[in-house]
Amino acid sequence: MSQVGQRERLTQNRIVQLFQQQLKYRYLGDWHDRPNNSNIETEILSTFLRDKQGYSNSLITKALYELNKVAGDQSKSLYDINKQVYSLLRYGVNVKEEVGENTQTVWLINWEEPLENDFAIAEEVTIKGENTKRPDIVLYVNGIALGVLELKRSTVSVSEGIRQNLDNQKSIFIKSFFTTMQFVMAGNDTEGLRYATIETPEKYFLTWKEDTNTDIANPLDKHLLQLCTKKRFLELIHDFIVFDRGIKKVCRHNQYFGVNAAQSYLRRREGGIIWHTQGSGKSLTMVWLTKWIRENITDARVLIITDRDELDKQIENVFKGVNEAIYRTTSGKDLINKLNNTTPWLLCSLIHKFGKKDKPDDADYNSYIEELKRSLPSDFRAKGDTYVFVDECHRTQSGTLHDAMKEILPNAVFIGFTGTPLLKKDKQNSINVFGEYIHTYTFKTAVIDKVVLDLRYEARNVDQNITSQTKIDQWFEAKTRGLTEHAKTQLKKRWGNLQKVLSSKSRLEIIVSDILLDFETKDRLQSGHGNAMLVSGSIYQACKYYDLFQDAGFTKCAIVTSYKPSPKDIKGESTGEEELTEKLRQYEIYQKMLNGKAPEVFEDEVKKKFVEEPAQMKLLIVVDKLLTGFDAPSATYLYIDKTMRDHGLFQAICRVNRLDGEDKEYGYIIDYKDLFKSLEKSINDYTSEAFEDYEPDDIDGLLSDRIAKGRERLENVRESIKALCEPVERPHDTHAYIRYFCGADTENPDIIKENQQQRIALYKYTSALVRAYANLSNDMAEAGYSMAETEVIKQEVKHYEQVRAEVKLASGDYIDLKAYEPAMRHLIDTYIGAEDSEVISAFDDMTLIQLIVERGANAVDALPKGIKQNQKAVAETIENNLRKVIIDQQPTNPKYFDKMSTLLDELIQARKAASQDYKAYLQKIVELSKQVVQPSNSLQYPQSLNSAAKRALYDNLNQDEVLALAIDEAIRKTKKDGWRGSIIKEREVKNVIKQHLNLPEDVERIFEIVKSQSEY
Repeated sequence: MSQVGQRERLTQNRIVQLFQQQLKYRYLGDWHDRPNNSNIETEILSTFLRDKQGYSNSLITKALYELNKVAGDQSKSLYDINKQVYSLLRYGVNVKEEVGENTQTVWLINWEEPLENDFAIAEEVTIKGENTKRPDIVLYVNGIALGVLELKRSTVSVSEGIRQNLDNQKSIFIKSFFTTMQFVMAGNDTEGLRYATIETPEKYFLTWKEDTNTDIANPLDKHLLQLCTKKRFLELIHDFIVFDRGIKKVCRHNQYFGVNAAQSYLRRREGGIIWHTQGSGKSLTMVWLTKWIRENITDARVLIITDRDELDKQIENVFKGVNEAIYRTTSGKDLINKLNNTTPWLLCSLIHKFGKKDKPDDADYNSYIEELKRSLPSDFRAKGDTYVFVDECHRTQSGTLHDAMKEILPNAVFIGFTGTPLLKKDKQNSINVFGEYIHTYTFKTAVIDKVVLDLRYEARNVDQNITSQTKIDQWFEAKTRGLTEHAKTQLKKRWGNLQKVLSSKSRLEIIVSDILLDFETKDRLQSGHGNAMLVSGSIYQACKYYDLFQDAGFTKCAIVTSYKPSPKDIKGESTGEEELTEKLRQYEIYQKMLNGKAPEVFEDEVKKKFVEEPAQMKLLIVVDKLLTGFDAPSATYLYIDKTMRDHGLFQAICRVNRLDGEDKEYGYIIDYKDLFKSLEKSINDYTSEAFEDYEPDDIDGLLSDRIAKGRERLENVRESIKALCEPVERPHDTHAYIRYFCGADTENPDIIKENQQQRIALYKYTSALVRAYANLSNDMAEAGYSMAETEVIKQEVKHYEQVRAEVKLASGDYIDLKAYEPAMRHLIDTYIGAEDSEVISAFDDMTLIQLIVERGANAVDALPKGIKQNQKAVAETIENNLRKVIIDQQPTNPKYFDKMSTLLDELIQARKAASQDYKAYLQKIVELSKQVVQPSNSLQYPQSLNSAAKRALYDNLNQDEVLALAIDEAIRKTKKDGWRGSIIKEREVKNVIKQHLNLPEDVERIFEIVKSQSEY
């Protein structure tokens, strides 16, 4: 047995022991060869229900029937089935022992006494599906599969295990096994455990953090001991899972500990403050705490108070999304009426905006309180045990509100929630009002936990004196000095009107030019994967910005503000002069943009496009709107041209800290107001000026200087890629890199797979290096690099990008990675200019093997220079690519492609023995490529076998033409739409094959081939 396999096996053996000896789970065995493994082990569950729960056989039979019926319903989506199964697990199965009798609840899990349940694990659990899969470890509670764990050896990324789990949930694999699954996990000994639930994208898998088991060094063991103790595992499933508008979610550690801490306070009838930074899931923390209150406190009612309309709508949507009916009060009077009645138990109330003229978006706390008091009937007494959640409790006015509410609800318990730190001046007041901090989760911790992204800050000086041609050229040169000459030329062509824009003295026009230049050169903005928001100082200024962007031909932008144009806004504004007044101009620009749509409809459409199609709505110009709330859209760049500070600034910059794409590494803040006065100081301090009213520790690590951090990142990634490539043999040429990253023996079909992790690391580090360099290339001097050092770094980036391109081509990986290329190619063309990027693009529409079939030996000319100059490198590149095609196609026609594999082996041996010259070798590999790609031309098939499926049956049925045609016809008559993955429809297909074949193994073999045919 190879050492590689043993290392992974050792980890699994240790984890199996850990579950048995430390977590006290029963060991069910190695189920590799056990037939009919299932996610509902009926025998184990029946035993538990009878012996432990004391149910009759009749009730057990009916409960099992209901559970299996729901879990086995393949007509629904995995989400819908899983949701229904969860409901049965959480609330029990309602059945009648006999017709006409009362309904009884059969509890599949004993939630009241967690340790009375039967916790067990099985390993190597073979599950039959459309394609059979074998999860490493499955966690069973009372015979129901609730957790699955994929393990990897320490040198293989946990990502591999996560992707394996995600693949397994597809209908072409073992989707039906996941209908009962609550926890989906993957781990190794270096990265520890990552957990999530069904259908969770890789980037949202979580890591548990807890200050226990500190004596255990191995992170995987530690995480499992923290997460999978019997009580904790069931508590997480019972209290911390939610089905939120089509997405199943499980809690992060901060949400779990926040809710747990709050439970302790509420049991003592004490209030307090929960501070969980923006983007860390505060709304769901509220949901889980509310659900706990309802289920654990008699006669409980919950009132959630917000002071912004968007937040009020947001709270309503969150609770409705998780199937909790929440009543949204319409006025202060309505709230008092509802509190005076016993229902509803869950309410939200908005501190109404009474429209101060100078600040139309501010809530008038005093007016709200007055209205509440006026509405109080003489016999008012709030019904029930009331718990009041005050959202965004950092606001100064929340103390006044608290006092008034305390008067109306003297026995209520108050909890304040905030996503931003409390100001120094408010901190003591808030603690006096609500009580101490119940739980905190700061921005810095959230970044470390990868819950939110780090922020890169840059203050930009806008020189209003760019008026002369020389000044314009200098400005352009400074902004583009890291670009290749080709990229600069292309940019200048597209910027014909740049000089015209800059020749005016308008500061706004210079900012527009600056932003447009970013859209041409910055990675996510140029690729259309990311977009930006511009915060303007006023609605009128926002309109001017919009107009300037339109004039510059940048039409994929919109304004979103509270302004609703009305004819009364412009009454008496006409002066008879040609020049429009500010109000008229604002009205005109807005009306033109709305194009006949109502502002609310326009805003919803624009927000939807901004989130779902960033390339079609690249920039939103805002003033106050969309800068707060979890459902405010996320962006990659935030441009600020407005004086902001404290909470407003904190919440605004958190618009860009959300995870929303694999290629988004940071959020960028571009500040045209120099809010931290960093342009005036030699040392950047982002805890002063605009944030001076916060305690420095509360905002530690919130903003980082783009250039300083950019240099640090560039140096780190340079070091990583050099260390990775250190073992490559001299002379470090293309062939040496190919042999190291693809393997020296092209005869061995497994060697490409064995080196896959090294290649993935190479691609990852090279992409990181290109991005780090591109991010800093215009600022290398400011980052402290000399011209000579800058040139060395540029050549390094060019070298490794070339290596990446050649290795990707030589291994055949470029076929699978095509989707990731366009954005990377833009960066290479713009900042590096690697000659081979154009050469590699020849393979965008055609694989190397297809090119060989089309062009013959001349296809070699399309290869990068480093490969085509070395005959061995050419040979190994073609062999690896051909091997990949053969392996990929093998399931569709095993006999034929096994033969092709043998012919390839013979050809490689002949090349190595130097028994033929290079030209003859090339001719033979071209011929073999044609046979692989075009089987119908390579053998003399009978004329009747006019499709790939018929030929595959013929080859694998001992070339029996009559039998192949009979089976083909029977399958075409029998197969139904969507037959793959459906047990009943698959059985029908298998039965018609059985009618023509005697041996069961032949039936299984041909059935697998049939499933691989796209034409069936």
